[in-house]
Order: sequence, then structure tokens, then C-alpha cells
Amino acid sequence: MSTVELSRSGQAATLTLTAKKGSMPPAFWQELPQALAELGDARVLVIRGQDIFSAGLDVKATLPAIQQSGDFWGMVQPMQDALNAVAALDIPVIAAVHGHCIGAGLELIAACDLRLCSQDASFSLPEVRLGLVADLGGLQRLPGIIGRGRTAHLALTGAPIDARTAERWGLVTGVLDTPATLFASAEALAGQLAELEPHALRGTKQVLRDALPLQEGLRQAGEWNALALKAQADR
Repeated sequence: MSTVELSRSGQAATLTLTAKKGSMPPAFWQELPQALAELGDARVLVIRGQDIFSAGLDVKATLPAIQQSGDFWGMVQPMQDALNAVAALDIPVIAAVHGHCIGAGLELIAACDLRLCSQDASFSLPEVRLGLVADLGGLQRLPGIIGRGRTAHLALTGAPIDARTAERWGLVTGVLDTPATLFASAEALAGQLAELEPHALRGTKQVLRDALPLQEGLRQAGEWNALALKAQADR
């Protein structure tokens, strides 16, 4: 694979964006689902970049391809499906962000469960400045993370926010001093999660993701626990 690299350390997997500046050319949208399909028995996934987290969609490569194909949805649907596949994983997904996290990069981390960053991180949704609408799930997922008003600020202005603002808004839950300490913290967190009961993690993710009305949500959580207790009794 030329745009992503999957590695393992025990029960924790790491997906590294390996294209230049973590950009997302057409190949990325094919290789990301392929990498996810190779997770096997991993209990947690960390997504990170190399020199920076991600400069976002490779516009120079992607927009001409869409225009030449004449099939907008045929090109965009696989991109949406790829990020939906990240959100649909039944294991915890941690985004470790350093440097720029732009456009589709921000929409990618919005599909993750937990987000950490280093002091040098910045986050933006600049599509409006290109005359476009962010269409890979950011406008749908970010309001549940940072609220509608703050999502509107990002999406309507296209202006970046820094790491401390992202922490204050709730986009990230921790800001580390350097990329090195960021990656070490993400690895440590992944190790902690990998030690927990997989059924409990899957159930917690499902209940959070479904966000059912109160009584239905209580029933759903109870059903997960009933299955867990039965499994423990049968051991």
C-alpha cells in the first residue's frame, strides 16, 4: 500500500498515513478499507500521520479525476464509505494528531472515538474556501462532538483552530507537548484499552453510536450487560 501502513503491537494496531503530508489521493480511499479489513483480532486502533497528520484530500489529483469521470457519486461514495467504515469499527479508534489536520483529515478524526494531539496541531475545514461543502461526514459527526455552533464556525469560515482551542471545544481530550509524547501517550492508551473486556468496549461503542431515546438506550445497555453476565456465568 502506498498511502497507509498497518502495524501491530500485541492487541493494538496502528494505521499510519504514509502519503506525503498525509494527503489523501484516490488510492487512499481504496487502501484505507483494505487496511481495516486486515485488523484481524486487534482490540484497538490508533490512526496517526508521519511528518504531519493530514493535509486532507489531494485536491490536485482528485478533482480532475472526478471531473473527467463525469460520475460524481461514483467517485465520492467510496470516500464516504471509507470513513463510514472507520466509524463502524467495533473496536476503539484513537486519533493521534500532530501538525495540520485539514479537511478530510478532520473528517477522518471525527469518525474516531478518541482524539489526542500535540501542541503543534491545528484543525480546519477549508472546503468552503474552495467553493465546496465538506461532504465526508464532518458536518454530520462534528456537531455531536463539539456542538453545532462550533462546527458552523469551522465549516463556514474555513479558519483553523489551534490545539488548545480544540481541547477547550472538546474536539481532543488531551494535548501533549511534542509529537513523540503524543505517540507514546496514544500507544499507552491503546494498551490500556486492549486490556479491557472486548464485549464491554463493543457494547459501549454501540450504545454511544446509536444514541437512542432514553428508555430505548437504557434497554439497549441492559441487554449488552445481560449477555456479558451470562457469558461470565457460563465460563
